[in-house]
Amino acid sequence: MTITANMRAVLLTGHGGYDMLDVRDDVHVPIPRAHEVLIRVAAAGVNNTDINTRIGWYSKSVAEATDAGAASGIDGAGDDGWSGAAFQFPRIQGADACGRIEAVGDDVDPARIGERVLVEPVFRGPRAFDILYFGSEVDGGFADYTCVPSMHAHRVVSKLSDIELASFPCAYGTAENILTRINVQAGERVLITGASGGVGSAAVQLAKRRGAEVIALAADAKAEIVRSLGASRVVPRDANLEALFGQEYFDAAVDIVGGSQFGAILNVLKRGGRYGVSGAISGPIVDLDLRTLYLKDLRLIGCTVLEPDVFPNLVSYIERGEIRPVVAATYDLSDIVKAQEAFLTKQHVGKIVLSL
Repeated sequence: MTITANMRAVLLTGHGGYDMLDVRDDVHVPIPRAHEVLIRVAAAGVNNTDINTRIGWYSKSVAEATDAGAASGIDGAGDDGWSGAAFQFPRIQGADACGRIEAVGDDVDPARIGERVLVEPVFRGPRAFDILYFGSEVDGGFADYTCVPSMHAHRVVSKLSDIELASFPCAYGTAENILTRINVQAGERVLITGASGGVGSAAVQLAKRRGAEVIALAADAKAEIVRSLGASRVVPRDANLEALFGQEYFDAAVDIVGGSQFGAILNVLKRGGRYGVSGAISGPIVDLDLRTLYLKDLRLIGCTVLEPDVFPNLVSYIERGEIRPVVAATYDLSDIVKAQEAFLTKQHVGKIVLSL
């Protein structure tokens, strides 16, 4: 395939509303540097982080839920990104990408050209937690082409479509990383919040794959689909957890939601239970009773940077057909605003994916 000089891409030009998303066809195609590959992107998933970044939700001055100001931005929000550093504009977002390698930089085997790959969205540096986030600190997948470190472009052999494969990296990587960090084992009871969303629905499948008993929180209208993914029981998002399960029921919890249920989740964990979090769509500010934490010997674990084995393991699960994609809808890249509007209605189960 001939590589053109310019490409189509969505530029995020500042914090704010949908008007900050500029669909262009005159963006220069990046050139791979040493140890990098150039990928022709075929599909890219939509994630909460895209919207959180656009509206400035990562700023510590913001206490609202993730959908606050989603259409217009949040007044007074700062310019923090995932890393806490000032965000740099313009930026091509998109934490998910599936495509094929079209060119390689120095010190990369040219035999990689033509490989079908998934991009691991957290780029590790030489030191622990020395990382860059795909689509945040560096340009991401909302473009015809993207450059990534060769080590983070994982060859994948699968009969799944590009759209289906693009649903995996961010959501399933995040879910598998939480389950790895909190060490979920076969036979354990796991509570999963936000179970109809991208990360939550992935966590249901991946926890079931480990042999855990999964109890999921999701809206009644989505319960049947969530059960089909592996949940043994689905309860409403606002359920009284202590009334349903008592105070010593779950071995571990996967929380994507935060907000008002945080304290109740800790209360229903067994002594020595583990709580993993990688999201706060219902609100980042929570009430913590320290007595619950220390008297029950709980472990609270934040999960963002992927453990080194997580993404290679995820690719192997995909190739062996042990997990399946859950794609709710697809949109063309030029319809990114429509895709984000649909995403924010929260009427879907799984992922919304952009086709390029």
